[in-house]
Amino acid sequence: MNIKFRLTIMSLFMPTITGIIADKWINAEKLYGILHILYAATLIYIPQVESPNEFFWTIFLAMCFYMPTISLSNSISYTTLKSSNLDVVKDFPPIRVWGTVGFIAAMWITNLTGSKASANQFYIAGVAALALGLYSFSLPKCPPSKLLEEKSTIFQKFGLDAFKLFADYKMALFFIFSMFLGGALQLTNAYGDVFLDEFKLFPVYAESFVIKYSTIIMSISQVSETLFILAIPFFLKRFGIKKVMVIAMLAWVFRFGLFAYGDPAGNLWMIVFSCVVYGMAFDFFNISGSLFVETSTTAKTRSSAQGLFMMMTNGFGAVLGSIVSGWMIQKYFTKAYTDIQSLAQHVGSASNDKHLLKFLGDKGISVLENGNLSRALDVKDWHTIWLSFTIYALVITVLFMIFFKHKHTRAEVEAIEKISH
Repeated sequence: MNIKFRLTIMSLFMPTITGIIADKWINAEKLYGILHILYAATLIYIPQVESPNEFFWTIFLAMCFYMPTISLSNSISYTTLKSSNLDVVKDFPPIRVWGTVGFIAAMWITNLTGSKASANQFYIAGVAALALGLYSFSLPKCPPSKLLEEKSTIFQKFGLDAFKLFADYKMALFFIFSMFLGGALQLTNAYGDVFLDEFKLFPVYAESFVIKYSTIIMSISQVSETLFILAIPFFLKRFGIKKVMVIAMLAWVFRFGLFAYGDPAGNLWMIVFSCVVYGMAFDFFNISGSLFVETSTTAKTRSSAQGLFMMMTNGFGAVLGSIVSGWMIQKYFTKAYTDIQSLAQHVGSASNDKHLLKFLGDKGISVLENGNLSRALDVKDWHTIWLSFTIYALVITVLFMIFFKHKHTRAEVEAIEKISH
């Protein structure tokens, strides 16, 4: 079973389990601190791992500690803001932006220190997690809210009763399309940096800035994300929820299409612009989708519906995106090269080119006396891969425009007005 599949399945349920713990027995900020300290310990231990099996279980344990902190951080933020008589809708987004800033800082630090492909990245992350864990104990107290009733069923506690929302045709369509968009997000997360990094196989690109600092280039996506967050109220007020969702889907089409034709030389602008539109693709659907759920459900089911929205995008969508894309790429868009001559011909270089030999060396592959490689090198056809993803996103967009019928309601207009001020 694919390691990403197992980790994603765990990410579906661990937040709920810790949510139950925080609701009944322990302050949220203390649980948050404990989880980050345990997460730090596993990260620092990872470089000591010597076997693939042990590596898997260590990563698995790390994710068990980390995944719940995402929802816990939101809960702590909301509780703290409300206790300070602040408006969550108005005051939370500017605070949340700093999470993305931290994301960008981490990408730059690992890339500029040469830690992107070394064990140092785990030490950097471990130290940061430890510092955050210790700092968490100084946060305002967020005591157990005890919202879960003792008589609640296991399905209610895990939010599984929210699946009854699929009985509503429009909600069912929305959740299904959310899953497909979650798959698109998984595609860019899994392959974006890998795609840029593999240009180093081609000597003509080996010394380019993009190759040396691919993570920094990809961080443009996160910079874009912070900017488009600020533009969301304007777009929602002017175009409405459905049109903003469609804009987000079209942005995914451009994201993948620009990657298909971009390269580190003459078409670098395409790669940069692809990273820019990522912010629109990611933010616009997440925020407008969350707002659609907010205005289309009752107070009783709203919390579960928001959880189901996240589960369909970051859970099931990520699982399917990982499995299907991995199978498709390996089966149809990957060619195995077994000798240096055919590989050199493919990349347009001499068989003794230093960049080509270095790339092979970094992969642990040597050239034998007869010209064969010590093991086959799998080379991906990224142009066709990204075109396939482009078609995927385009088909989803067209189907969404045809089948998803939605008109503005008074509640929607009021919600948009609220976030616009």
